[in-house]
Amino acid sequence: MNRIWFVMVVLSICLLLFNDPSGMLNTMIEASGGALSLAIELCAVYAVWLGVLELVEASGLSEKLAKLLRPLIRWLFKIKDEEAEKMIALNMSANMLGLGNAATPMGINAMKKLDDKSGIANHAIIMLVVLNSTSIQLLPSTVIGLRAAAGSQSPADIILPTLIATICTCIVGISLTKLANFLHDKFKNKKLKKIK
Repeated sequence: MNRIWFVMVVLSICLLLFNDPSGMLNTMIEASGGALSLAIELCAVYAVWLGVLELVEASGLSEKLAKLLRPLIRWLFKIKDEEAEKMIALNMSANMLGLGNAATPMGINAMKKLDDKSGIANHAIIMLVVLNSTSIQLLPSTVIGLRAAAGSQSPADIILPTLIATICTCIVGISLTKLANFLHDKFKNKKLKKIK
């Protein structure tokens, strides 16, 4: 990955030198300033939502959320580990609020709990990856923050289209994961019968 980034940076600098050698330094400084400004604006968005998630954790609401989502989590993941269920519930909540980066630590902790040390991704781990990739966005706060930072007149207009698109992708992702798991189990059972 480092090599890819290195090649991209070198190619960008070469193209910039070729197109506008005199403006290269100014362009790089402007881009760096824009990136820093955007990062600071997004920090404010994340600070608010990370604080909310911390309050949810400290108030015991995360356990209630895990309890509420327990039937869905058990059906999707086929697990009965309460700590993993809690981490998955928090991960799903953060993703639904459009906070993918805030959801990452909970996702990593859930991954550790779901890992069976076999070195092979099991059904629960695959389902967690799929849900993280296709999660339903009730409030795409990061995208709204980016649109607001870019000067959009109505940055929240993205909510309904995002909700529809993410519901569709989530249903397709879960269905395909369930289907793949079903076919895997069926093939595995046939193979075991032949061995016996």
